[in-house]
Amino acid sequence: MARIDESLKSFYIKLVPMYFVYVLKSEYDRKRYVGSGESPEERLRRHNKGDYQFTKGHRPWKLIYQEEYPTRSDAMRREKLLKSGKGREWLDQILH
Repeated sequence: MARIDESLKSFYIKLVPMYFVYVLKSEYDRKRYVGSGESPEERLRRHNKGDYQFTKGHRPWKLIYQEEYPTRSDAMRREKLLKSGKGREWLDQILH
């Protein structure tokens, strides 16, 4: 498998933005949080820094699952589904 030069990888990522749905789990009280954005790693850093009201009181968080989508609207649609009753059940099944 060919290796991508890191500088080219970051250039490509800037040209073709991808959107992610991610699931975090609190290491403090085991709560789960579903969100979306362009960089799950950056969002995790900000959740652990305390930048978001809901997640601030449940730190530290770890990234336990993510999915990639070509558009923001696709990612937001999936985020909404995963926050529904059926989506939570599905996450419970796959994240044992």
